[in-house]
Amino acid sequence: MYLATSILLIVLITETILILGYSYVTQQAYRWYIKATNDKRIIKQQKLKRDLLTLKSDLSQTTSQDEFAKWAKMRRKLDKGMADLEKLNSDIAFAKAAFELRAKSVLWFFVHGTRTIIAFWYTRRAAFYLPKSWFGPAEWFLWMPMAPKGAVSVAIWVSACRQVIKQTVNIARDFILPEKKVEATT
Repeated sequence: MYLATSILLIVLITETILILGYSYVTQQAYRWYIKATNDKRIIKQQKLKRDLLTLKSDLSQTTSQDEFAKWAKMRRKLDKGMADLEKLNSDIAFAKAAFELRAKSVLWFFVHGTRTIIAFWYTRRAAFYLPKSWFGPAEWFLWMPMAPKGAVSVAIWVSACRQVIKQTVNIARDFILPEKKVEATT
């Protein structure tokens, strides 16, 4: 039963990733990564944004006709800050895209690779054994491809777990998010 439970948990995790979507999972992973590493670029970006907002408010309170020299100096400083912020934003976006590409690759291997590895590694083992003659002549299908007779093979157990999880999610979606009925008005 240990093998069957382990497979059920692995399939539950992989199906959860598939249901949530690779993009959502990688975005959340990137947020956690940024919080855990305290990236200096993010801290610098936030400080630069705050400084630029205060500079913009100061600039809006200064008139260009009465205090032209002060206004021009603040305007040049604001333009330089905006250019720096734009460069910093592009650097952060590039780093985020690179992180998401690596994370999606790892997730894809985890989702699809684990099922394949489990199916090949445990080809000849039984996930669990069935009581004799419960399924009659259809019993041979459950021990396919190479599990012992009278058992449920790992490949069949993985497929069954996936289908049960998918159907449970579909049923839950139907109850939580029922379709809106469009009434015909004539």
